[in-house]
Amino acid sequence: MIDEGPTRRPRTTFARLVRCAGRTLGTEWHGIVVDPVRRLARRGLSGLLLAFVAASGVVLFHDIAQYPAGAVWVRRLGGVQADLPLWLSLLRTPVSLYVPALDLPVWAGITQLFLAFALAELTLGRARTLFIAYTTTLAGTLTARLMIALGPGWWGLGLPPEAGQVLDTGPSAAVVGLFTYLAVVRRAPVVFTLTGGSMVWESVAAPNLAGREHLIAVAAAVVLGFLHGRGERLRTAVRSRLGRRSGPAGPPLSDTGGPGAPLWPRPPRRCDGFRTSTRTGSP
Repeated sequence: MIDEGPTRRPRTTFARLVRCAGRTLGTEWHGIVVDPVRRLARRGLSGLLLAFVAASGVVLFHDIAQYPAGAVWVRRLGGVQADLPLWLSLLRTPVSLYVPALDLPVWAGITQLFLAFALAELTLGRARTLFIAYTTTLAGTLTARLMIALGPGWWGLGLPPEAGQVLDTGPSAAVVGLFTYLAVVRRAPVVFTLTGGSMVWESVAAPNLAGREHLIAVAAAVVLGFLHGRGERLRTAVRSRLGRRSGPAGPPLSDTGGPGAPLWPRPPRRCDGFRTSTRTGSP
């Protein structure tokens, strides 16, 4: 009788990997696409307010910039450069979210912008979506100023002074930040790889200021994603501890509903020997 143990073991491992990859993709598809679509069906087009405003703003500024006088005003209102005074850069940064980059196809950028804001608004809400978009854009802008202040050198981190005359990334940093944040909080490795990996490839293939700002936006979104829900869990833990001291004061908070409920249900904890989870907290 032939012993097939050594031959079957790699096949079993490969089969587990395939099943785990399939379940991971299914869970990721549900968390990134299916759940927002269901919320859109319940809320209607009002759930896409930020997406329509962002896309309309980019179209408006793009059309205005087609005229010489309009291009000057678009640059004055939303053009952010590292050589500007800091207060002026901070004043223009919110408007820069609607100023498209001149060297990129505007319609492809509008599609990405609409999808990023739509999925984020349906998943995170309007306030958190605006916060993530603005914070990741501002992180890239401020870090670019720091790199230029360092000057050439510094193990490749510094930039020459002429880089301060280059316009920032516009809405693209916000798009990258939103997709990365969603990938982190939804535990979506495929989306994260496509987003972060494309930014790394961009920085390697064409090293420029925009590529660095995109990488900073990805890093800022990752940090914010890891911090997502920490404050609510801390408040829930404090309430439960105080509740045990003072006696039951109401129904306990659970993962299936109530004030502390997460955005999505608890997923399976195992995947044939491999852990998969879409929760933002620790398993």
